[in-house]
Amino acid sequence: MSEAEQARCAGKAALAQALVRARERTLRLFAAYQAALGPALRVPCTPELNLPLWELGHIGWFADWWIARNPQRGLGTQADPLAPRAAARQAARGVDADALYNSSTVPHDRRWQLELPDAEAVRADLAQSLADTLALLAQAPEDDAGLYFFRLALFHEDMHAEAAVYMAQTLGFDPLDATAPPTTMANTAAPAQPQTLRIAATPWTLGRSGPGFAFDNELGAHTVPVAAFEIDARAVSWARFLPFVAAGGYAQRRYWSEAGWAWLQDRAAAQPGSASGTEPWRHPRHLRQSIHGGWERQRGGAWQALDLAAPACHLTAFEAQAWCAWAGRRLPSEAEWEVAASHPDLQWGEVWEWTASAFAPFPGFQPHPYVDYSRPWFDGRPVLKGASHATAPRMRHPQYRNFFTPERNDILAGFRSVVGQASAQNTLNQPR
Repeated sequence: MSEAEQARCAGKAALAQALVRARERTLRLFAAYQAALGPALRVPCTPELNLPLWELGHIGWFADWWIARNPQRGLGTQADPLAPRAAARQAARGVDADALYNSSTVPHDRRWQLELPDAEAVRADLAQSLADTLALLAQAPEDDAGLYFFRLALFHEDMHAEAAVYMAQTLGFDPLDATAPPTTMANTAAPAQPQTLRIAATPWTLGRSGPGFAFDNELGAHTVPVAAFEIDARAVSWARFLPFVAAGGYAQRRYWSEAGWAWLQDRAAAQPGSASGTEPWRHPRHLRQSIHGGWERQRGGAWQALDLAAPACHLTAFEAQAWCAWAGRRLPSEAEWEVAASHPDLQWGEVWEWTASAFAPFPGFQPHPYVDYSRPWFDGRPVLKGASHATAPRMRHPQYRNFFTPERNDILAGFRSVVGQASAQNTLNQPR
Protein backbone atom coordinates (compact mmCIF):
# COMPACT_ATOMS: atom_id res chain seq x y z
CA MET A 1 0.00 0.00 0.00
CA SER A 2 1.37 3.42 -0.98
CA GLU A 3 2.09 6.10 1.60
CA ALA A 4 -0.81 8.13 0.20
CA GLU A 5 -3.25 5.24 0.59
CA GLN A 6 -1.92 4.55 4.08
CA ALA A 7 -2.58 8.18 5.03
CA ARG A 8 -6.20 7.93 3.88
CA CYS A 9 -6.68 4.92 6.13
CA ALA A 10 -4.44 6.10 8.97
CA GLY A 11 -5.40 5.27 12.54
CA LYS A 12 -5.13 7.66 15.44
CA ALA A 13 -1.45 7.11 16.25
CA ALA A 14 -0.25 7.60 12.67
CA LEU A 15 -2.62 10.51 12.18
CA ALA A 16 -1.35 12.29 15.29
CA GLN A 17 2.24 11.96 14.08
CA ALA A 18 1.31 13.23 10.63
CA LEU A 19 -0.50 16.27 12.06
CA VAL A 20 2.58 17.20 14.10
CA ARG A 21 4.88 16.86 11.10
CA ALA A 22 2.55 18.86 8.87
CA ARG A 23 2.58 21.68 11.41
CA GLU A 24 6.38 21.57 11.56
CA ARG A 25 6.49 22.04 7.80
CA THR A 26 3.97 24.89 7.96
CA LEU A 27 6.04 26.74 10.55
CA ARG A 28 9.29 26.09 8.68
CA LEU A 29 7.80 27.61 5.54
CA PHE A 30 6.40 30.57 7.49
CA ALA A 31 9.85 31.24 8.96
CA ALA A 32 11.23 31.34 5.41
CA TYR A 33 8.60 33.91 4.50
CA GLN A 34 9.52 36.05 7.50
CA ALA A 35 13.19 35.90 6.55
CA ALA A 36 12.45 36.89 2.95
CA LEU A 37 9.70 39.47 3.44
CA GLY A 38 10.49 41.01 6.80
CA PRO A 39 8.23 41.38 9.85
CA ALA A 40 5.39 43.12 7.98
CA LEU A 41 4.93 40.09 5.70
CA ARG A 42 3.17 42.19 3.07
CA VAL A 43 2.61 40.87 -0.43
CA PRO A 44 0.77 42.38 -3.42
CA CYS A 45 -2.96 41.79 -3.75
CA THR A 46 -3.09 39.51 -6.80
CA PRO A 47 -5.18 36.42 -7.59
CA GLU A 48 -2.07 34.23 -7.28
CA LEU A 49 -1.20 35.25 -3.74
CA ASN A 50 -2.56 35.24 -0.23
CA LEU A 51 -1.26 37.16 2.76
CA PRO A 52 1.15 34.87 4.67
CA LEU A 53 -0.39 35.87 8.01
CA TRP A 54 -3.85 35.13 6.67
CA GLU A 55 -2.72 31.73 5.37
CA LEU A 56 -1.29 30.82 8.77
CA GLY A 57 -4.38 31.94 10.66
CA HIS A 58 -6.67 30.18 8.20
CA ILE A 59 -4.93 26.83 8.76
CA GLY A 60 -5.60 27.05 12.49
CA TRP A 61 -9.14 28.32 11.98
CA PHE A 62 -9.94 25.44 9.60
CA ALA A 63 -8.88 22.81 12.12
CA ASP A 64 -10.79 24.54 14.93
CA TRP A 65 -13.96 24.97 12.86
CA TRP A 66 -14.16 21.34 11.80
CA ILE A 67 -12.74 19.72 14.94
CA ALA A 68 -12.57 21.64 18.23
CA ARG A 69 -15.66 23.77 17.54
CA ASN A 70 -17.65 21.19 15.59
CA PRO A 71 -20.30 19.55 17.80
CA GLN A 72 -20.87 16.88 15.12
CA ARG A 73 -17.24 16.02 14.33
CA GLY A 74 -17.87 12.34 15.15
CA LEU A 75 -20.42 12.06 12.34
CA GLY A 76 -17.87 12.52 9.57
CA THR A 77 -19.44 13.19 6.18
CA GLN A 78 -22.91 13.11 7.75
CA ALA A 79 -22.19 16.15 9.93
CA ASP A 80 -24.29 19.26 9.43
CA PRO A 81 -21.91 21.96 8.15
CA LEU A 82 -24.15 24.64 9.65
CA ALA A 83 -24.30 23.14 13.15
CA PRO A 84 -23.89 26.10 15.54
CA ARG A 85 -20.35 26.70 16.79
CA ALA A 86 -19.81 28.01 20.29
CA ALA A 87 -18.22 31.45 20.43
CA ALA A 88 -16.64 31.03 23.86
CA ARG A 89 -13.43 29.50 22.54
CA GLN A 90 -12.84 32.41 20.15
CA ALA A 91 -13.69 34.97 22.83
CA ALA A 92 -11.12 33.41 25.15
CA ARG A 93 -8.45 34.05 22.54
CA GLY A 94 -9.58 37.61 21.99
CA VAL A 95 -10.17 37.34 18.23
CA ASP A 96 -13.15 36.72 15.97
CA ALA A 97 -11.45 34.09 13.82
CA ASP A 98 -14.60 33.47 11.77
CA ALA A 99 -14.60 37.08 10.60
CA LEU A 100 -10.93 36.88 9.64
CA TYR A 101 -10.17 33.43 8.29
CA ASN A 102 -13.34 31.79 6.96
CA SER A 103 -12.48 31.44 3.27
CA SER A 104 -16.14 30.86 2.39
CA THR A 105 -17.23 34.24 3.73
CA VAL A 106 -14.12 36.44 3.51
CA PRO A 107 -13.46 37.26 -0.17
CA HIS A 108 -9.89 37.08 -1.40
CA ASP A 109 -9.26 40.81 -1.90
CA ARG A 110 -10.97 41.69 1.38
CA ARG A 111 -8.20 39.87 3.27
CA TRP A 112 -5.79 42.73 2.56
CA GLN A 113 -8.07 45.11 4.46
CA LEU A 114 -8.31 43.08 7.66
CA GLU A 115 -6.51 43.84 10.91
CA LEU A 116 -4.82 40.48 11.37
CA PRO A 117 -3.08 39.39 14.59
CA ASP A 118 0.70 39.53 14.43
CA ALA A 119 2.94 36.55 13.77
CA GLU A 120 3.61 35.81 17.44
CA ALA A 121 -0.10 35.73 18.27
CA VAL A 122 -0.92 33.53 15.27
CA ARG A 123 1.84 31.06 16.10
CA ALA A 124 0.60 30.85 19.69
CA ASP A 125 -2.92 30.24 18.46
CA LEU A 126 -1.67 27.52 16.11
CA ALA A 127 0.09 25.79 18.99
CA GLN A 128 -3.10 25.79 21.08
CA SER A 129 -5.14 24.64 18.09
CA LEU A 130 -2.85 21.68 17.48
CA ALA A 131 -2.90 20.75 21.15
CA ASP A 132 -6.72 20.79 21.10
CA THR A 133 -6.79 18.75 17.89
CA LEU A 134 -4.46 16.08 19.27
CA ALA A 135 -6.39 15.86 22.56
CA LEU A 136 -9.67 15.37 20.71
CA LEU A 137 -8.07 12.88 18.33
CA ALA A 138 -7.04 10.75 21.30
CA GLN A 139 -10.71 10.56 22.33
CA ALA A 140 -12.16 10.05 18.84
CA PRO A 141 -13.70 6.77 17.63
CA GLU A 142 -11.20 4.84 15.54
CA ASP A 143 -13.36 4.58 12.45
CA ASP A 144 -13.73 6.51 9.18
CA ALA A 145 -16.50 8.75 10.51
CA GLY A 146 -14.69 9.54 13.75
CA LEU A 147 -11.42 10.35 11.99
CA TYR A 148 -12.83 12.09 8.90
CA PHE A 149 -12.30 15.69 10.01
CA PHE A 150 -8.83 14.99 11.41
CA ARG A 151 -7.78 13.55 8.05
CA LEU A 152 -9.41 16.49 6.25
CA ALA A 153 -7.51 19.01 8.40
CA LEU A 154 -4.25 17.18 7.70
CA PHE A 155 -4.70 17.20 3.92
CA HIS A 156 -5.90 20.80 4.02
CA GLU A 157 -2.68 21.84 5.76
CA ASP A 158 -0.64 19.89 3.21
CA MET A 159 -2.35 21.80 0.38
CA HIS A 160 -1.52 25.14 1.95
CA ALA A 161 2.10 24.09 2.46
CA GLU A 162 2.42 23.39 -1.26
CA ALA A 163 0.78 26.73 -2.01
CA ALA A 164 3.41 28.40 0.18
CA VAL A 165 6.13 26.88 -2.02
CA TYR A 166 4.76 28.09 -5.33
CA MET A 167 3.75 31.49 -3.91
CA ALA A 168 7.36 31.94 -2.82
CA GLN A 169 8.43 31.39 -6.43
CA THR A 170 5.96 34.08 -7.54
CA LEU A 171 7.38 36.44 -4.90
CA GLY A 172 10.97 35.77 -5.99
CA PHE A 173 12.49 33.75 -3.18
CA ASP A 174 13.25 30.11 -2.48
CA PRO A 175 11.66 28.77 0.72
CA LEU A 176 14.19 25.90 0.81
CA ASP A 177 11.39 23.54 1.74
CA ALA A 178 12.68 20.06 2.57
CA THR A 179 9.87 17.96 1.16
CA ALA A 180 10.40 14.21 1.13
CA PRO A 181 11.04 12.72 -2.33
CA PRO A 182 8.11 11.24 -4.24
CA THR A 183 7.15 7.78 -3.08
CA THR A 184 4.36 7.02 -5.56
CA MET A 185 6.33 7.94 -8.65
CA ALA A 186 7.18 4.81 -10.57
CA ASN A 187 10.73 3.90 -11.56
CA THR A 188 13.30 6.68 -11.54
CA ALA A 189 14.84 7.69 -14.85
CA ALA A 190 17.20 5.09 -16.30
CA PRO A 191 18.80 4.59 -19.72
CA ALA A 192 16.45 1.69 -20.52
CA GLN A 193 13.31 3.63 -19.62
CA PRO A 194 10.91 3.72 -22.61
CA GLN A 195 9.97 7.15 -23.94
CA THR A 196 6.37 6.17 -24.70
CA LEU A 197 4.01 3.48 -23.50
CA ARG A 198 1.37 1.69 -25.53
CA ILE A 199 -1.76 1.13 -23.48
CA ALA A 200 -4.36 -1.39 -24.63
CA ALA A 201 -8.06 -0.63 -24.71
CA THR A 202 -9.67 -1.35 -21.37
CA PRO A 203 -12.63 -0.45 -19.17
CA TRP A 204 -11.53 1.73 -16.27
CA THR A 205 -13.19 2.64 -12.99
CA LEU A 206 -12.99 6.33 -12.15
CA GLY A 207 -13.74 7.30 -8.58
CA ARG A 208 -13.24 5.75 -5.16
CA SER A 209 -15.34 3.36 -3.15
CA GLY A 210 -14.71 1.40 0.01
CA PRO A 211 -13.08 2.33 3.33
CA GLY A 212 -10.77 5.21 4.14
CA PHE A 213 -10.87 8.93 3.45
CA ALA A 214 -12.04 10.37 0.14
CA PHE A 215 -12.64 13.89 -1.09
CA ASP A 216 -16.23 14.39 -2.20
CA ASN A 217 -15.30 14.89 -5.86
CA GLU A 218 -13.58 11.48 -5.93
CA LEU A 219 -16.66 9.49 -4.92
CA GLY A 220 -19.09 7.98 -7.40
CA ALA A 221 -17.12 5.06 -8.79
CA HIS A 222 -18.14 4.37 -12.38
CA THR A 223 -16.65 2.46 -15.27
CA VAL A 224 -15.73 4.17 -18.54
CA PRO A 225 -14.36 2.65 -21.76
CA VAL A 226 -10.83 3.71 -22.66
CA ALA A 227 -9.62 3.14 -26.23
CA ALA A 228 -6.04 2.08 -26.96
CA PHE A 229 -3.53 4.94 -26.89
CA GLU A 230 0.15 5.81 -26.68
CA ILE A 231 1.34 8.10 -23.89
CA ASP A 232 4.61 9.72 -22.85
CA ALA A 233 6.31 7.69 -20.16
CA ARG A 234 7.34 10.95 -18.48
CA ALA A 235 6.01 14.50 -18.45
CA VAL A 236 7.12 16.56 -21.46
CA SER A 237 10.61 17.91 -20.85
CA TRP A 238 12.04 21.32 -21.69
CA ALA A 239 14.08 19.64 -24.46
CA ARG A 240 10.80 18.65 -26.11
CA PHE A 241 8.90 21.85 -25.35
CA LEU A 242 11.41 24.52 -26.38
CA PRO A 243 11.49 23.63 -30.12
CA PHE A 244 7.86 24.81 -30.16
CA VAL A 245 9.06 28.13 -28.76
CA ALA A 246 11.92 28.31 -31.28
CA ALA A 247 9.47 27.64 -34.12
CA GLY A 248 7.48 30.74 -33.14
CA GLY A 249 4.64 28.73 -31.67
CA TYR A 250 3.55 31.57 -29.40
CA ALA A 251 2.86 33.76 -32.44
CA GLN A 252 0.89 31.23 -34.51
CA ARG A 253 -2.84 31.34 -33.97
CA ARG A 254 -3.48 27.88 -35.45
CA TYR A 255 -2.01 26.09 -32.43
CA TRP A 256 -4.12 27.82 -29.82
CA SER A 257 -7.67 27.37 -28.62
CA GLU A 258 -9.88 30.44 -28.70
CA ALA A 259 -9.50 30.90 -24.94
CA GLY A 260 -5.76 30.22 -25.14
CA TRP A 261 -5.22 32.80 -27.88
CA ALA A 262 -7.18 35.40 -25.90
CA TRP A 263 -5.00 34.65 -22.85
CA LEU A 264 -1.86 35.03 -24.95
CA GLN A 265 -2.98 38.41 -26.32
CA ASP A 266 -3.72 39.64 -22.81
CA ARG A 267 -0.28 38.48 -21.74
CA ALA A 268 1.36 40.27 -24.65
CA ALA A 269 -0.45 43.48 -23.73
CA ALA A 270 0.68 43.17 -20.12
CA GLN A 271 4.28 42.26 -21.02
CA PRO A 272 5.25 44.23 -24.13
CA GLY A 273 8.65 43.80 -25.71
CA SER A 274 11.60 45.53 -24.08
CA ALA A 275 14.03 47.96 -25.66
CA SER A 276 16.38 45.04 -26.30
CA GLY A 277 13.71 43.33 -28.38
CA THR A 278 12.89 40.53 -25.94
CA GLU A 279 9.24 39.57 -25.71
CA PRO A 280 8.55 37.62 -22.49
CA TRP A 281 5.08 36.60 -23.64
CA ARG A 282 6.62 34.47 -26.42
CA HIS A 283 7.92 31.85 -23.99
CA PRO A 284 6.91 30.25 -20.67
CA ARG A 285 6.98 32.06 -17.36
CA HIS A 286 10.19 32.07 -15.30
CA LEU A 287 12.37 31.49 -18.40
CA ARG A 288 14.73 33.80 -20.28
CA GLN A 289 17.43 33.45 -22.88
CA SER A 290 20.96 34.08 -21.66
CA ILE A 291 23.43 36.31 -23.45
CA HIS A 292 24.99 33.11 -24.83
CA GLY A 293 21.73 32.04 -26.43
CA GLY A 294 20.83 29.26 -24.02
CA TRP A 295 17.88 29.21 -21.67
CA GLU A 296 17.86 30.08 -18.00
CA ARG A 297 15.24 29.35 -15.35
CA GLN A 298 14.41 31.57 -12.41
CA ARG A 299 14.27 29.75 -9.09
CA GLY A 300 13.34 32.09 -6.33
CA GLY A 301 15.39 35.21 -6.89
CA ALA A 302 18.23 33.52 -8.80
CA TRP A 303 18.67 32.62 -12.45
CA GLN A 304 20.30 29.30 -13.29
CA ALA A 305 20.99 27.29 -16.43
CA LEU A 306 17.88 25.42 -17.51
CA ASP A 307 18.02 21.66 -17.13
CA LEU A 308 16.65 20.57 -20.50
CA ALA A 309 15.94 17.06 -19.19
CA ALA A 310 13.67 18.39 -16.44
CA PRO A 311 9.90 18.41 -17.00
CA ALA A 312 8.56 21.68 -18.37
CA CYS A 313 6.88 23.50 -15.49
CA HIS A 314 4.86 26.64 -14.74
CA LEU A 315 2.87 26.09 -17.92
CA THR A 316 -0.78 26.97 -18.43
CA ALA A 317 -3.23 24.44 -19.82
CA PHE A 318 -3.32 26.70 -22.90
CA GLU A 319 0.41 26.25 -23.48
CA ALA A 320 0.12 22.50 -23.00
CA GLN A 321 -2.71 22.35 -25.55
CA ALA A 322 -0.79 24.52 -28.03
CA TRP A 323 2.32 22.35 -27.84
CA CYS A 324 0.20 19.26 -28.42
CA ALA A 325 -1.41 20.84 -31.49
CA TRP A 326 2.05 21.72 -32.85
CA ALA A 327 3.38 18.22 -32.12
CA GLY A 328 0.34 16.40 -33.52
CA ARG A 329 -0.57 14.98 -30.14
CA ARG A 330 -3.14 15.76 -27.45
CA LEU A 331 -3.59 15.86 -23.69
CA PRO A 332 -4.76 12.66 -21.98
CA SER A 333 -8.17 12.40 -20.44
CA GLU A 334 -8.41 11.85 -16.71
CA ALA A 335 -9.28 8.18 -17.28
CA GLU A 336 -6.37 7.70 -19.69
CA TRP A 337 -4.00 9.27 -17.18
CA GLU A 338 -5.15 6.92 -14.41
CA VAL A 339 -4.91 3.86 -16.65
CA ALA A 340 -1.37 4.85 -17.63
CA ALA A 341 -0.40 5.59 -14.03
CA SER A 342 -1.06 1.95 -13.19
CA HIS A 343 1.69 0.92 -15.65
CA PRO A 344 4.99 0.15 -13.87
CA ASP A 345 7.05 2.16 -16.38
CA LEU A 346 5.09 5.39 -16.19
CA GLN A 347 6.83 8.09 -14.15
CA TRP A 348 4.72 10.66 -12.38
CA GLY A 349 5.07 13.02 -9.44
CA GLU A 350 7.48 15.61 -10.82
CA VAL A 351 4.85 18.19 -11.86
CA TRP A 352 1.09 18.42 -11.75
CA GLU A 353 -0.22 17.43 -15.16
CA TRP A 354 -2.99 19.14 -17.10
CA THR A 355 -5.54 16.77 -18.61
CA ALA A 356 -8.17 17.21 -21.30
CA SER A 357 -10.98 16.45 -18.82
CA ALA A 358 -13.08 19.15 -17.25
CA PHE A 359 -13.44 19.08 -13.47
CA ALA A 360 -16.97 17.79 -13.08
CA PRO A 361 -18.92 15.77 -10.51
CA PHE A 362 -18.94 12.00 -10.76
CA PRO A 363 -22.35 10.26 -10.81
CA GLY A 364 -24.35 10.73 -7.64
CA PHE A 365 -22.15 13.54 -6.34
CA GLN A 366 -23.05 14.77 -2.87
CA PRO A 367 -21.01 17.56 -1.26
CA HIS A 368 -19.29 16.76 2.00
CA PRO A 369 -19.69 19.14 4.96
CA TYR A 370 -16.93 21.39 3.59
CA VAL A 371 -19.33 22.25 0.78
CA ASP A 372 -17.07 24.85 -0.84
CA TYR A 373 -14.25 22.40 -1.52
CA SER A 374 -15.54 21.09 -4.87
CA ARG A 375 -19.06 22.19 -5.76
CA PRO A 376 -18.35 25.86 -6.63
CA TRP A 377 -15.60 24.86 -9.06
CA PHE A 378 -17.49 22.59 -11.45
CA ASP A 379 -17.20 25.33 -14.04
CA GLY A 380 -15.25 23.68 -16.85
CA ARG A 381 -11.75 24.16 -15.48
CA PRO A 382 -9.38 21.23 -16.18
CA VAL A 383 -8.49 18.35 -13.90
CA LEU A 384 -4.80 18.06 -13.02
CA LYS A 385 -3.37 14.71 -12.02
CA GLY A 386 -0.20 13.58 -10.30
CA ALA A 387 1.87 15.68 -7.90
CA SER A 388 4.81 18.07 -7.82
CA HIS A 389 8.08 18.19 -5.91
CA ALA A 390 6.32 20.34 -3.31
CA THR A 391 3.43 17.92 -2.76
CA ALA A 392 3.49 16.07 0.55
CA PRO A 393 4.04 12.34 -0.08
CA ARG A 394 0.72 11.45 1.56
CA MET A 395 -1.06 13.64 -1.02
CA ARG A 396 0.50 11.81 -3.99
CA HIS A 397 -2.47 9.62 -4.85
CA PRO A 398 -3.35 8.65 -8.45
CA GLN A 399 -7.05 9.18 -7.80
CA TYR A 400 -6.61 12.69 -6.37
CA ARG A 401 -8.23 15.34 -8.56
CA ASN A 402 -6.52 18.72 -8.51
CA PHE A 403 -8.23 21.61 -10.26
CA PHE A 404 -7.12 25.10 -11.28
CA THR A 405 -8.28 27.50 -13.96
CA PRO A 406 -6.37 26.99 -17.24
CA GLU A 407 -4.49 30.30 -17.24
CA ARG A 408 -2.65 29.55 -13.99
CA ASN A 409 1.10 29.34 -14.54
CA ASP A 410 2.18 30.03 -10.99
CA ILE A 411 1.41 26.47 -9.93
CA LEU A 412 3.89 23.64 -10.45
CA ALA A 413 2.17 22.26 -13.53
CA GLY A 414 3.30 20.65 -16.77
CA PHE A 415 1.81 17.90 -18.91
CA ARG A 416 2.31 14.69 -20.85
CA SER A 417 0.91 13.92 -24.29
CA VAL A 418 -1.02 11.17 -26.01
CA VAL A 419 -1.57 9.75 -29.49
CA GLY A 420 -4.72 7.79 -30.17
CA GLN A 421 -8.47 8.07 -30.54
CA ALA A 422 -9.84 10.69 -28.15
CA SER A 423 -12.31 9.42 -25.58
CA ALA A 424 -15.52 11.00 -24.33
CA GLN A 425 -13.63 12.49 -21.37
CA ASN A 426 -11.78 14.94 -23.67
CA THR A 427 -14.15 17.84 -23.16
CA LEU A 428 -11.98 20.95 -23.03
CA ASN A 429 -11.86 23.60 -25.73
CA GLN A 430 -9.17 22.35 -28.12
CA PRO A 431 -7.18 24.35 -30.72
CA ARG A 432 -8.91 24.67 -34.05
